[in-house]
Amino acid sequence: MKVIMTTKVDRASMNIREKLIENFGFKETELTFDGNEVYTRGGAVILTTNDEMIYYDYLDKAIEEQLGFKPEIIAFASRHSSKQKLPALTTHVTGNWGKAMYGGKDESLAIAQPSAMKLALLKMNELNDLGWTVCYEATHHGPSELDVPSFFIEIGSSEEEWINDRAGEIIAETIIYVLENYEKAKFKVALGIGGGHYAPKQTKRALEGDVAFGHIAPKYVHPLSKEMLLKAIERTADKVDVIYVDWKGSKGETRQLAKSLAEELGLEFIRD
Repeated sequence: MKVIMTTKVDRASMNIREKLIENFGFKETELTFDGNEVYTRGGAVILTTNDEMIYYDYLDKAIEEQLGFKPEIIAFASRHSSKQKLPALTTHVTGNWGKAMYGGKDESLAIAQPSAMKLALLKMNELNDLGWTVCYEATHHGPSELDVPSFFIEIGSSEEEWINDRAGEIIAETIIYVLENYEKAKFKVALGIGGGHYAPKQTKRALEGDVAFGHIAPKYVHPLSKEMLLKAIERTADKVDVIYVDWKGSKGETRQLAKSLAEELGLEFIRD
């Protein structure tokens, strides 16, 4: 089963949940998860919890314990917050390159699903009639302790956007599209290095070409160890083909490490 995860404490999450149920025929079941009703449609379920999802390490195990199945993938329907209050539709995988400030464990990464996130980016961009920014975000926050692939898909970045009906519809339709198509999608998979939090160069590459990004390590987390770069490759559901570096957007030590690691592993190296 494919899981769409929502939470009562997040207005954007509840907006997306409402649009999924209204527009895509999800039906309430007799099951409950964390005391909340479970909705199902085909091979997908909507689950709801009562607290912030970024702190829900071992969610896959909680699902198995409460509902008796291991998820194939988890799509977290969420808000995005920023001081700039930039209206945006974003997607990213979770994890911490260093200290865990907002959920997860130190130097721990969730399992990225590059095909799912690229399809999300493409579909959000296609449906975006709001004029908002559509982008990847770099790998950040929790949960990091998940043994199944997952991704966050978010409405940003303030209360006004979180409750926007059209934004909820776009994300709901995107989630359905992604869950129905990611398994058969074939892309060149890349580990992204460098750039800012909103990964402008990686987003452009994904929207205009055949590259799908898994983990993205922005400049503000550099320098990175070889162990963390190897972990990012290992914690990617699809085989990584490319190490991509935003050259000017990376610190010298990390970009040289990325280049030598690509040579060592026989991966394509893209310097942008």
